[in-house]
Amino acid sequence: MWKKINGRLIQTIDTTRLEYKTRISKTLLDELKKMAKEHNSHIGYLLENGFENLLHENYIVYDKKNRPKDRIEFRTTCDKEILENLRAFAKENKLNLNDVIESSVQHINVDDVKNGKWRYRIEQ
Repeated sequence: MWKKINGRLIQTIDTTRLEYKTRISKTLLDELKKMAKEHNSHIGYLLENGFENLLHENYIVYDKKNRPKDRIEFRTTCDKEILENLRAFAKENKLNLNDVIESSVQHINVDDVKNGKWRYRIEQ
């Protein structure tokens, strides 16, 4: 992100975002890549939108027997507060964070997802 300080643009790191790594289904990840490309966004922004909507709904149904077998490591960033709330939600529902992340994909609303250029925004 960029900040305007004394009339000059200075590039800074967005301290509200937290880098995390997870294991997610390769099939699901490929779908997210396609969706991100179609909607001019990034996978992390799509997931973050799904997290917010899932947390807002505050309800999850997940069958641990149907866990995908093709999980691979995936790294991205997310808003710190949303990720902390998602971790608490997973713990509260006795699920792994990976399970909740994969389940949140069903809750993505592409109309509310951040644009791919959001990270280049200018703040005062």
